[in-house]
Amino acid sequence: MDFGGADSWGTAIYFWIIPIVLGDAIFPPVPSEMVVITGGALSADGRANVFLVLALSALASWLGDVVVFQLFRRRLSHVLDRWNWGRRVHSGIHEAIAKAGRSSTYGTIIGARFIPGGRLATSATAGIANVSVRGFSLCAGLGAVLWACWLVGLGYFTGSATGLPFWASSLIGVALGLLIGVVVGIIVTRRRGNRSPVEEPEPPLA
Repeated sequence: MDFGGADSWGTAIYFWIIPIVLGDAIFPPVPSEMVVITGGALSADGRANVFLVLALSALASWLGDVVVFQLFRRRLSHVLDRWNWGRRVHSGIHEAIAKAGRSSTYGTIIGARFIPGGRLATSATAGIANVSVRGFSLCAGLGAVLWACWLVGLGYFTGSATGLPFWASSLIGVALGLLIGVVVGIIVTRRRGNRSPVEEPEPPLA
């Protein structure tokens, strides 16, 4: 594969989106934003279909959220503890929850994916808090579409506006996305002290 050629990247981007965006649902350091923004930049360059990039990104984001939600809803997280890598992933999940807060209202399910670690934390917390499957699925689907439109649009805009090679436009888009995400994350973190409106169910009294 020619890593400098837009043609080869345009062909491969469709195959990268789903596994990378799915992986980001469980392990936030996976660079899903970079891949989706790159898809937008390639679309601006005429090397990828913007609607297909949008559809794949939204679908993979929604599927990843549902997997994490169901995992924690069914109390299957202990399965991760059977392996060393699983314990590291499990620990990372709890760190993400601690950073993003425990609110699992429907608005948070939609919007938290725009801050670092928010997607994982919200899906996991919603599962623990027994949010309705239908409500979560609908909100996660809407959030996934908005997230995909934002990142693909960011890559498309930087690619169209700068006229630079797709990789340079992607880096600019990623930098802008990270900057905005950090600002939003700081705002949300400062308000995190509020009690979550959805808590884990308390054990029945003896």
